[in-house]
Amino acid sequence: MTQMTTLSGTVPRPFAFGAMQFGGKADQTQSRAMYDACRAAGIRFFDTAHAYTDGASETLLGQFAGAERDQVLIATKASYAGGASRQTILKSVEDSRQRLGMDVLDLLYMHRWDDGTPLQETFETLAELQAKGTIRYIGVSNYAAWQVMKAQCVAASLGTRIDAIQPMYNLVKRQAEVEILPMCISEDILPVPYSPLGGGLLTGKYAAGSDGRLTQDDRYAKRYGRPEMHQSARDLAALAAELGADPATLAVAWVARHPSRPVPILSASSAPQLAPSLAGMDYALDDALYARLSALSAAPPPATDRLEEV
Repeated sequence: MTQMTTLSGTVPRPFAFGAMQFGGKADQTQSRAMYDACRAAGIRFFDTAHAYTDGASETLLGQFAGAERDQVLIATKASYAGGASRQTILKSVEDSRQRLGMDVLDLLYMHRWDDGTPLQETFETLAELQAKGTIRYIGVSNYAAWQVMKAQCVAASLGTRIDAIQPMYNLVKRQAEVEILPMCISEDILPVPYSPLGGGLLTGKYAAGSDGRLTQDDRYAKRYGRPEMHQSARDLAALAAELGADPATLAVAWVARHPSRPVPILSASSAPQLAPSLAGMDYALDDALYARLSALSAAPPPATDRLEEV
């Protein structure tokens, strides 16, 4: 990835940290501990969003990263609620800069696809911000592959490009393998997938009777409510026990192993909870183990659905 893989002349570790819980489930002390644990592990890429914890996520991340601004890459997302209009983008970018205490945003994602705003308006605004030096790179989140390519054509006409995409991707949510990740390989777009642990499902905690997003949030309960997903999580826990590893370690290492060379976004609500995911940064998956993990869930059918050609 020509533009997104270097920062301050060196290659960052191939993982990022998502600060979604900063100022929410994680208070300032817990958030700081996670930030420090990430930096000690070599993570230099941090992700937040205008919408997270009513701005507390950006504020805390800015406080932690401010003293070493030149050593980290900070990504945030434009307002989720406001769509992709020029007014919304400009307002949320200014909010984010103030909260982060940073004049320049390294990477700005559009948080979601907006049918109600012309792409020309959206990307003219982003190109203008980039030309001014307010943002360095442009990304999109939660876009389908066709939406990315449609937007990329508009961006190209304005002399810029989409450099990164943030899709959902984990062992039980593999739709990105069909078109998004192949698109990233073909078009030199950096995939930065979120939810490598499937909302905590792939940690094994729900099989053990613990609470979390899947029991407290209707969206996550629906997203990960299929019986086969829970069976995959149980099978992952059994394989992890056989290998003497933590399920979370295997889950994040599996995401990072995809040929598109994704940068998984790790996240947690405390440093102890984060530790098994950080261990995945150094967990080597050979071809055989990668295949065993991949076999724990069904691969999605190809885009054309011509199964006889697979």
